[in-house]
Amino acid sequence: MTAPRHYITTTIPYVNARPHLGFALELVQADVLARHHRRRGHHVRFLSGTDDNSLKNVLAAEAEGIDVQDLVDRNAEAFAALREPLALSFDDFIRTSRDPRHRVGVERLWRQCAESGDLYRKHYEGLYCVGCEQFYTPDELDDGHCPEHGIKPQLVAEDNWFFRLSRYADTLHELISEGTLRIEPAARRNEVLALIASGLHDFSISRSHTRARGWGIPVPDDPSQVIYVWWDALGNYVTSLGYGTADDTYDRWWVNSAQRAHLVGKGVVRFHAVYWPAMLLSAGLPLPTDILVHDYLTVDGRKISKSSGTTVDPAELVAEFGTDAVRWWLLREVPRVGDADFTRERLAARANADLAGGLGNLVNRVVTMVHRYRNGSVPIPRAGTPATDQLVTACHNAPGRIDAALSDFDFRRAATAAWTIVDEVNRCIDNTRPWELAKAERDRDIKAGECLDAVLAVLVRACRALADELHPFIPGAAARVADQCAAINGILPPANPLFPRISEGTA
Repeated sequence: MTAPRHYITTTIPYVNARPHLGFALELVQADVLARHHRRRGHHVRFLSGTDDNSLKNVLAAEAEGIDVQDLVDRNAEAFAALREPLALSFDDFIRTSRDPRHRVGVERLWRQCAESGDLYRKHYEGLYCVGCEQFYTPDELDDGHCPEHGIKPQLVAEDNWFFRLSRYADTLHELISEGTLRIEPAARRNEVLALIASGLHDFSISRSHTRARGWGIPVPDDPSQVIYVWWDALGNYVTSLGYGTADDTYDRWWVNSAQRAHLVGKGVVRFHAVYWPAMLLSAGLPLPTDILVHDYLTVDGRKISKSSGTTVDPAELVAEFGTDAVRWWLLREVPRVGDADFTRERLAARANADLAGGLGNLVNRVVTMVHRYRNGSVPIPRAGTPATDQLVTACHNAPGRIDAALSDFDFRRAATAAWTIVDEVNRCIDNTRPWELAKAERDRDIKAGECLDAVLAVLVRACRALADELHPFIPGAAARVADQCAAINGILPPANPLFPRISEGTA
């Protein structure tokens, strides 16, 4: 049977400033899904990138007094450079101002929707938030301010091209209700259904060349207009696959993937769960299968945001605490639903408790006992022992529990499922007390020696299984655990500390 294909994408962020920890959360979550499916033998394509064609980027460049392309090139490089510090495994990284695949694909998508009769031009006046790159109606504002950025939108009046979103309301409602387009968690799905039920209005999909400062992709056959940044950016999910060219990558990864999953923050659900599927319906293209929504990270209760200045640089955080500690906090602490407040103290406490004091101490104990009682050679037991049955069962059940949690887009539950092996190894050691078995063996108790062989063998196998299941979450740490538990010429390497403790002063 052919292995299933999974096409996994992150949003592509504006590059008006350097990346922050909130986007790092999305990158790490997508990376976990990609690594997980690869470990299960599935075919995976993992995409990330940057949204270069935004008015926010133009304004940021003007504020710095530099060329727009220079600003987006500099900041986009900072996003791409997160690959190493965050141990990311993306297969492709698209930049909307530089990638030759993008413009031709966006133009084709525009023409396909135009051929469906869904594009028209009209005069429009509305309240526009540059931070969101979105028009708002007065009743959508919070005391006259953008609910996302807390600023007063600008009053804009101009001729724009519009997309007939209203035409697709009933179809979208049906597809989401029946689960053909799956939105997780359920609270976000219900929000989208309520939005659609309240009535969808056609939306502007272009900006005047003048207001866009000439930055962006021109509207086909209308050089007075620039394609709206969200229409441009959403297209990256197919343009990166060669849509609009003769490349067959599009068919393999968009048309023929079992899963086409977009990971998005809750602030952009409307664009991904309503606008984007409607655009695809108009163009006659397959829809994504999954919209997986995460909530926000906060610092002292304030949303992490480049615009607000409330930010934490993920590269600097990794330099301070290490890749494993940062990834593990994002996966073990952030809930499936609800915002998570970040502090360095919480990150250090989690790393010390789980990685240094938990995983590192556990592997050290097991390897040390193998060296102390069997000169580093992992024994081959003659038979199992009831004392290890619970650990064997935990190792057997963990993959299924992780699969189920990740299928539900619940990274904290998935990380906890992997951690059950740690808990069971510790419990097995406490219950079997290998040091007492070794003492009894020295007193010529043959049964105790056989039991010790069985216990040590199961403990090492459990640590190896743990390394395998932890790989999607903390690949660097998992590799070190696997190396520590891999016999060379039949002998385990001497026990070495796997994780340094983080001092309170560092945090």
